[in-house]
Amino acid sequence: MEKKDFQYIHLIAVGGSIMHNLALALHDKGLKVTGSDDEIYEPAKSRLAAAGILPAQEGWFPEKLDARPDAVILGMHARADNPELKRAQELNIPIYSFPEFIYEQSRDKQRVVIGGSHGKTTITSMIMHVLRYIDRKFDYAVGAQLEGFDRMVKLSDDAPVIIIEGDEYLSDPVKRVPKFHLYHHHIAVISGISWDHINVFPDPDLYRDQFRIFAEMTPKAGTLIYNQDDEQVQLVSVPRNPADISYIGYGVHEHSIRNGKTILHTKKEGDVEVQLFGEHNLRNLNAAKEVCKKIGVKAQDFYAAMRTFKGAAKRLQKLGESATANIYRDFAHAPSKVKASTEAVKKQFPQRELVAVLELHTFSSLNKKFIPQYAGTLDLADAPIVFFSPKTLEHKRMEPLTEQELNDAFKNQNLNVFTDSAALEQHLLERNWQNANLLLMSSGTYNNINLEALTQAVLKS
Repeated sequence: MEKKDFQYIHLIAVGGSIMHNLALALHDKGLKVTGSDDEIYEPAKSRLAAAGILPAQEGWFPEKLDARPDAVILGMHARADNPELKRAQELNIPIYSFPEFIYEQSRDKQRVVIGGSHGKTTITSMIMHVLRYIDRKFDYAVGAQLEGFDRMVKLSDDAPVIIIEGDEYLSDPVKRVPKFHLYHHHIAVISGISWDHINVFPDPDLYRDQFRIFAEMTPKAGTLIYNQDDEQVQLVSVPRNPADISYIGYGVHEHSIRNGKTILHTKKEGDVEVQLFGEHNLRNLNAAKEVCKKIGVKAQDFYAAMRTFKGAAKRLQKLGESATANIYRDFAHAPSKVKASTEAVKKQFPQRELVAVLELHTFSSLNKKFIPQYAGTLDLADAPIVFFSPKTLEHKRMEPLTEQELNDAFKNQNLNVFTDSAALEQHLLERNWQNANLLLMSSGTYNNINLEALTQAVLKS
């Protein structure tokens, strides 16, 4: 079945990170695009305005649907009783979730879907970097703004392949199916499985089962590339029909660390110095290499491209450095990510003190049932710090947390807990930063601490 030819698209909840990027991508293609949302923040607001597709007013306006768009795309931020959604249903206008629409638009392309609890953004961005480096045509959908790419989504008519970051979170408020079940991949990656999204998957087995379904959706003549060092991944990736499907396991790329630099060891290309570091990233690199090999990229080109790869934003992103200190920002919030990022910085700079600051910000990370998953995750930090805002707990209508509960959960006697961002900032500014690194891990903002100003102040101290 060929993809449908749409001329006019309306997006419900257009202000979302990925949704506004999709709106811009469709506008770039020359389609008529409208949208609605009850709240639109920066940078979405300015970007939609620059393209001339920012809604005139915030809110839901069912009468917009009377113009009869060819399709409606429903964002996860909308509720199942959304008035625009109801009007679209009444008018029998085709309604798609984001992943359903991406699939619809890529029916005639080779679909590569990167799944996993951690590493998927980095792997996806590595593949995209390599393909751009060698000037290959490709489409993409990725969950972060990547350096060198204006959009998080690109949909063209002529690209033969699409690279998709396959999130396991729900697709939309009506069907409530994991996104990565809806892309219908030809090539899949499972980078790791570590229980997350407790509000949707309250049981670890239920969460892991979503990856089993994803793995089993691999079609005949398809490929499943999986992290062979992850026990949970092995449970869902055991070859069931190896005659029909290519199963490719991967581990950490062979490497060494010299003076804080990572050197890859390869058979044909010799030693290759790269800018990223950490064993988890060297696994991610191997996953990207296997995907690139499968879609016809030569090893020589892959390694040449990886020399210039700086990493995905907020994934061990270097905010600043001096002769004696480096400061990194990382999106890590799930336990496996926190442990991997902490270990990466400590092993890269074993002679330096490591101050690791984790903000508990997500529903899972603030849930008393889930917090024990963090046991031992900050053990390699010389100065482990946890920050959370009581206001976030109130906003999410969750039980209060005590310092003792966090100490018990993390099983770390050196843990320092802060609930006031000003006090945390003052504590960091008063530290001695000679021969020390700072790792800031959060999917939030530390209650709006100015990280750029903090970075400059720390480096001057």
